[in-house]
Amino acid sequence: MNLLRLDHIAMSCTELDEAAGELEAMLGVELAPRGQHTHMATHNRLLSLGPDIYFELIAIDPDATAPDCPRWFNLDNFEGATRLTNWIVATDDMTKALSELPEGMGTPISLTRDEFSWEMAVPESGVLPFDGWAPAAIQWHGDAHPAPRLQDQGVRLQSLTLLHPQAEHLALAFAQHLPRDTILFVASETPKLEAVLSTPNGDITLS
Repeated sequence: MNLLRLDHIAMSCTELDEAAGELEAMLGVELAPRGQHTHMATHNRLLSLGPDIYFELIAIDPDATAPDCPRWFNLDNFEGATRLTNWIVATDDMTKALSELPEGMGTPISLTRDEFSWEMAVPESGVLPFDGWAPAAIQWHGDAHPAPRLQDQGVRLQSLTLLHPQAEHLALAFAQHLPRDTILFVASETPKLEAVLSTPNGDITLS
């Protein structure tokens, strides 16, 4: 059994509803209503990618009180165009995962929202290893998970690729703990994530 599995992918933006409208037009589907993360002063819109994984559009919530710690996904320093910034892996044993993954994955914080209860490992600086391109680690508690509760509109993740100058090192650190071909690691001078989604509007590449 693998220590990790892909849980969701995250796209960051500066203005949530504007970015959601653009994304909905591109994909031909609607995103779920807005959700808030009070602890981190962020808010999001979600989209089902099947029964086990989902897509998250996330931004700083301008109406929330700023946290006394850096926000996850290094959102405090995010600027520019809406883009894929993070991949999030789930584990059933956060302690073991953090002991076997590279240093700097973060310290678990416990969170709840509605019926959901989870732990997310968040670095003290807000920046994950490999300049933010390592996955974030999450452990869900109980049976509640966002993916099966989202409306299934037939959108599916066809592939997820991480392009990075240290692609080989990233693969050595994480691929061994994941199901085969969960993510492709490709050497590139410029780091970025690419996700190919099958949608009602055809195959769409997000990056």
